[in-house]
Amino acid sequence: MSIERDLVFPGKLYERIRRHLITPDGNEAAAILFCRDAMPVRARLLVIDAVLIPHGLCADRRPDFISWPGEFLSDAIDRAEEEGLSLILIHSHPGGYFSFSKTDDESDKLAIGSIFGGWSGDVPNAGHGSAIMVGSGQIRARLYNADLKSRPIGRVIVAGDNIAIWRSGDPDAAPPMAFGSGMTERLKQLHACIVGVSGTGSIIAEQAARMGFGKLTLIDFDRVEHKNLNRILNSCHADADHGRRKVEMFADAVARFRPDISITVVPENIFSRDAVVAAAQADVLFSCVDSSEGRQIADLIARAFMIPLIDMGVTIPTRRLPSGGAAIVEVMGRIDYVQPLGATLADRGVYTPASLRAEYLARIDPEAFAAEQREGYIKGAPEEAPSVIALNMRAASAAMLECVARLFPYRHDGNGEYARTVFALADGDEEHRGEDAFEITDTRDVGRGAASPLLGLPALG
Repeated sequence: MSIERDLVFPGKLYERIRRHLITPDGNEAAAILFCRDAMPVRARLLVIDAVLIPHGLCADRRPDFISWPGEFLSDAIDRAEEEGLSLILIHSHPGGYFSFSKTDDESDKLAIGSIFGGWSGDVPNAGHGSAIMVGSGQIRARLYNADLKSRPIGRVIVAGDNIAIWRSGDPDAAPPMAFGSGMTERLKQLHACIVGVSGTGSIIAEQAARMGFGKLTLIDFDRVEHKNLNRILNSCHADADHGRRKVEMFADAVARFRPDISITVVPENIFSRDAVVAAAQADVLFSCVDSSEGRQIADLIARAFMIPLIDMGVTIPTRRLPSGGAAIVEVMGRIDYVQPLGATLADRGVYTPASLRAEYLARIDPEAFAAEQREGYIKGAPEEAPSVIALNMRAASAAMLECVARLFPYRHDGNGEYARTVFALADGDEEHRGEDAFEITDTRDVGRGAASPLLGLPALG
């Protein structure tokens, strides 16, 4: 039985392809997609590059027909075979016909047949395929095996400023209006992963479950303690008395009001292979951890499998008073939306080589680590059980609204200028920064998928 795969585009690459395929002259245009299979971790093809066939070199371009030079395909086969990639041949249907025509079927038999025929090594497990794009930018795609039998690609996903998801056979391409019943129904088809189910994470998980996400994956190795009860939703004294796993406690709570939801609990550290594989199944990834190492792993998962990532954090810096007491300098929260081929959390300075090294050294020196942890939320005024649930809710609400804005766009000025949101409650300020505000240092690992070692980390195998 064939596995149904998704086809995933980074938003920036998709826009480059769309501008090439949808042309002012109203004629068809073509491109070749290079795709990496994320199996065995995830059933999705990751579009890592594209060759845009120059319009002027096409032998014939009409509103319902295109013929382009074969040497482009020959060169693409050489590269794909060397790198173990699948090829998908995509062209536009300017007239809006959102299906494969008989001409497309006949052309595929020749073009896809020539790919398999010219392949000298092992054929990719996913095979090769074809796709069409209509004027709205919506894409329909299919894959072929070596016998030239086709099967539809289940979903086409674009992870960019907006997150577009087009399901095979679903004629309604436009997302429903945000905050309505249509959004709830659409969310039932989606899978969210929450890494860290504590202060902000429990609030994110609560929102995700009540808003309608069909699947949740909860990752956290820790247990409920009495000092957590003032900020972890659904936790109670019995959970702390028995040292229940946070993920198990929360999954039981959700089941009481959402019996239809599918929940996967991973009571492990995000550094484990099982946790990484579980997180890689999601459509959107929420990073609700307070360590640099945890954020780095979330960053790497999002890059490798082209999953949109939302990271959040809160802090309350203080200053010392002459009397020896402490006073609040600011009450702050930060939300970052990270897209494939965009600026990573590392690019944005959320974690740095220095902070990663410090945490590594802290593991070697437990006393130093304990001192660091005691600083916690309120810098300069250690608190064992800080009363920060209101601040956590403010940040977690903003983070979930960011997710809604990407899936069901509602902003009047679009999402491009909201790569980062920082709020400062003491000053009453809120600042937004776009993707252009950050320097992107390296994109080579984007779409690496399940390549060994997993995430490029030998410890994960």
